[in-house]
Amino acid sequence: MPDYGRRSRIQLSRVSIGGTIVAGLSGLEKFAHLEDKIYRAIEQFKALRQEKEALEKEVATLRREMSALLAEKDRLEAQVERLLTERDAIKLKIEAMLEALSVLEQEMVDSLR
Repeated sequence: MPDYGRRSRIQLSRVSIGGTIVAGLSGLEKFAHLEDKIYRAIEQFKALRQEKEALEKEVATLRREMSALLAEKDRLEAQVERLLTERDAIKLKIEAMLEALSVLEQEMVDSLR
């Protein structure tokens, strides 16, 4: 594990060259700084990889749920279609029965005259 506190122990010598401050680091200090950057990059990579894996699992779960919901939607659409067809058939039967009752009623009225 990196020692991030190590940077506080590094003694920087600052030299102003043309208005720009340049930090002078020894070879070992530069190496320690690079090492810290590498460890931070590794930690960031691990975190991103874990996040990616979690997102991939979530995507797989959502795809399964979507598939199940699409199947349910198809089933419900078929059921609605079947119920609408049944409703139309019942409507036709009721209309036929009402027509038959109307004819029967008319015959009864005619026979009573």
